[in-house]
Amino acid sequence: MLTVGDRLPAFDLKAISDSSIPGDDFHRLTDRSFPGKWLLIFFWPKDFTFVCPTEIIGFGAMADEFAARNCQILGASTDTDFVHLAWRNSREDLATVPYPWLADNKKELAGALGILEREEGVALRATFLVDPDGIIRMVQVNDLSVGRNPQEVLRILDALQSGELCPCNWHKGEATIDVAEEAA
Repeated sequence: MLTVGDRLPAFDLKAISDSSIPGDDFHRLTDRSFPGKWLLIFFWPKDFTFVCPTEIIGFGAMADEFAARNCQILGASTDTDFVHLAWRNSREDLATVPYPWLADNKKELAGALGILEREEGVALRATFLVDPDGIIRMVQVNDLSVGRNPQEVLRILDALQSGELCPCNWHKGEATIDVAEEAA
């Protein structure tokens, strides 16, 4: 599995657009589609499941907060773009999610990231924060049965963007660690 310090693999995938572009359901996105931005890429195992929509909606509810930090959210699974669209259109709460969903049905990106589950070959519940230079700065992988915490991902993004040493449970606006002060 790729980890912190590795480069995000190049990708060119079909995606369904966010809900703000009516009638433009399908397009292609690449690793270069959002120049100068941080990327939050999170994979879920399968569409039409139970834990996954809670995460998709949770990240959607915080999309403005990520955008305010120059971070583009990209959801992804190994389902096709047509399955993504059918699932989004089948649920009112998914229909309004304000970020694109990548269709990695050939498992190219999930495979390159090393996040394919061994038994079923679906993507693990993996989260990546990637800086504007394409370097992975955070990786989190949860068991398939456990949803992740979007607030924690945002907290980590804030810490990474601070450029400082951030203590446990640090939040934006709090004091960071001053090495000179700690050594004194």
